[in-house]
Amino acid sequence: MALSSTTHALGIRDEVTALKRTRTIASAVELFYENGYENTTLEAVAERLGVTKPFIYVHFSSKTELLAEICSHGIASSIEAIDSVLSLKVSATEKLRLLGERFVAAVLGSQKHIAIFSREEKNLLPADLERINEMRRMFDRKLTALLRRGIETGEFGIADAHVAALAIGGMVSWAYVWFRPTGRLSLDEVAAEMSQLILQMVTSGKPDGGRKRK
Repeated sequence: MALSSTTHALGIRDEVTALKRTRTIASAVELFYENGYENTTLEAVAERLGVTKPFIYVHFSSKTELLAEICSHGIASSIEAIDSVLSLKVSATEKLRLLGERFVAAVLGSQKHIAIFSREEKNLLPADLERINEMRRMFDRKLTALLRRGIETGEFGIADAHVAALAIGGMVSWAYVWFRPTGRLSLDEVAAEMSQLILQMVTSGKPDGGRKRK
């Protein structure tokens, strides 16, 4: 019973810690987005949170570490999206359709994070920038492998899977620039529409529209 109580207490403590980190990141995102990284101090982040600066240092050792966490959010969410479909027992076409929706949702759900990365990349430590770039290369490799699988099964009509992966990644990643939450289409509608565009891109050369032959 004592062990169970201890485990429960540790679980609650971990949840509280995660919540505090999430709140800190959310406040920093708003301030970095509104005022820029260089014009935002940790004191300003603490003030936005209604806490003192030592509260932030419990979770982040420096402002640059906080920036790196923000800048990696978009690609981390994108990797989660592709990993969530790769293990499914469905066709390459269905995996790509689902990935399209989840990838777009990940990017648009990280709209401010990606804008900050685009604007503040120069302020990242070299090691943090390389880590983020390796995550991006990892995503490209996984998407390339999925597209190659679709070529092998006769579902996709593309000549170069790697180029297609880069094209898809660029199209979706750029959506953070033009998407507006209050626009004509909701996030889910944009995700569904862009997913169909991705499928059309890779199946346009197939007379059966990318449907797997039995």
